[in-house]
Amino acid sequence: MVDDEELLELVEVEVRDLLNEYEFPGDDIPFVTGSALKALEGDEQYEAKIVELAEALDSYIPEPVRDLDKPFLMPVEDVFSITGRGTVATGRIEQGIIKTGETVQIVGIKDTDSTVVTGVEMFRKILDEGRAGDNVGCLLRGTKREDIERGQVLCKPNSITRTPSSSRGLRAQEGGGWPPHAVLHGLQASVLLPHHRRHRRRQAPRRHGDGHAR
Repeated sequence: MVDDEELLELVEVEVRDLLNEYEFPGDDIPFVTGSALKALEGDEQYEAKIVELAEALDSYIPEPVRDLDKPFLMPVEDVFSITGRGTVATGRIEQGIIKTGETVQIVGIKDTDSTVVTGVEMFRKILDEGRAGDNVGCLLRGTKREDIERGQVLCKPNSITRTPSSSRGLRAQEGGGWPPHAVLHGLQASVLLPHHRRHRRRQAPRRHGDGHAR
C-alpha cells in the first residue's frame, strides 16, 4: 500500500482530469482509497474502506427505473438445451415480472405458442421471480430447442398481438448501400433484393495488331 499522501492525491487529480476529458463528471465522482488485499487479510482499516466504497456506490449511482406495472415482456437473445432439464431462453426482461409456474406465450417469427416457466435463473442462481432489467434464463416446460429462437419474445398471454408489416431496401442506384441491410427494432437483419446483381466493371476491349477489337 502506498503511504505517500501527496502521491495518492496526485493520482486522484490525474484520474479526475482524465474523466473530465472524456466528459464524465470527474469533479463530482466520489473517490475511496484503499486496498482490497489488505481487506482480505483482515486489516480493519481497509475492511472499513470496502464498506465505505459500497456506501458510495449506493448513494452516488441512482436506482434504475423498472417498468414493473406493465405486462411481462422479454426478447429472446439466446436459447440453450440442458440435458435432463429442458430448454432455456435467455434475455433481458424489458418490463413486468415473471414468476416460476406462470404461463407465457412465445410470439414472433413462428406461430404463437404457449408454455409454462418452470424456473428462473440469473448467474446460476435460482430465483423465485425475475423483474424488469434482470438478465435471466427462463426454463420452459415442453418446449423443444427448435420451437424457439432469437428474435422471438416471451410475454404475458394475450398482452401483445402480431401485426403484418413490410419493409423495402434501397438499391445502390436509389441511394442505398452495399450490401443492403435494414434495422428492425434494434436488430440488424439482411435484406435480399430480388433480381439484383452486383455491378461488374466491363473491361475495355483489347485491340490486336490488325486494329480489330476482340
